[in-house]
Amino acid sequence: MPSKPSDITMDAVYTKPGYLFRRMQQIAVSIFVEECREFDLTPVQYAALVAIQNHPGIDATRLSAVIAFDRSTLGSVIERLEAKGHIERKPSAEDKRVKLLYLTKAGATQLRNILPSVDRAQARMLAPLKAADRKTLLALLGQLVDLNNEVSRVPLRAEDALEHLGRTG
Repeated sequence: MPSKPSDITMDAVYTKPGYLFRRMQQIAVSIFVEECREFDLTPVQYAALVAIQNHPGIDATRLSAVIAFDRSTLGSVIERLEAKGHIERKPSAEDKRVKLLYLTKAGATQLRNILPSVDRAQARMLAPLKAADRKTLLALLGQLVDLNNEVSRVPLRAEDALEHLGRTG
């Protein structure tokens, strides 16, 4: 016999993977922002800077694929990074409508300076766990992300994006 709505407790929410993933995402962003406050970067802005540094001349569509972030929302991230002087947009030689993204000297400095704070944030996220459990958690999360990539609203397509740049990695 099915449960009545009055029999449902908050465990129906609190113990489910989706809820736990969302809560951990909130916690992860909070820790990142706290550790990196002096740099005024969000986790997505940081990921975009890393990708642009590694792939100078990447366009926004390919950047979206490399960091698995919604293209329409990424536009505002790019605008903020440009306003902060961390990146610059230059027209493509082949198609002037396409803007290519490059890290500025200030952006490279910001990225270099934020690394210890990012490392602290990542360590804090996992600090409550024993070392072996951290390794297990990361392996399982990596496996879940990989196996569920295709059902994401923005699947990670780094290889496809980089292929268009004429390079790999």
